[in-house]
Amino acid sequence: MARIRSIVLKVNDIPRAAAFWTRALGYEASPADPAFLVPPDGDGPRLHLDADDRTHLDLWAASAAEQQAEVERLVALGAVQVDWDYPEDADFVVLADPEGNLFCVVNTAA
Repeated sequence: MARIRSIVLKVNDIPRAAAFWTRALGYEASPADPAFLVPPDGDGPRLHLDADDRTHLDLWAASAAEQQAEVERLVALGAVQVDWDYPEDADFVVLADPEGNLFCVVNTAA
């Protein structure tokens, strides 16, 4: 079963938001990308600060097969697959919950 592993938060000023959220949550900026804030013990979802994307959850799946199974399971529960302009090498599928809130199921093995 996929789990919430990342929360994407739309912000206007990434450095300002990072300064606030690292102090508020006790998270650290990822050495690879300071827009990704991670819990220091690795336990819990990371926070992805993004100026372009809308706020949404990322559910992680360990493989393409698990991703497909999760998409099918979530659609059976009432989610709908969203018509999205996917990049050619997309590792995610965009769904909307029954209220219209978008979320992604991400294949972390890709």
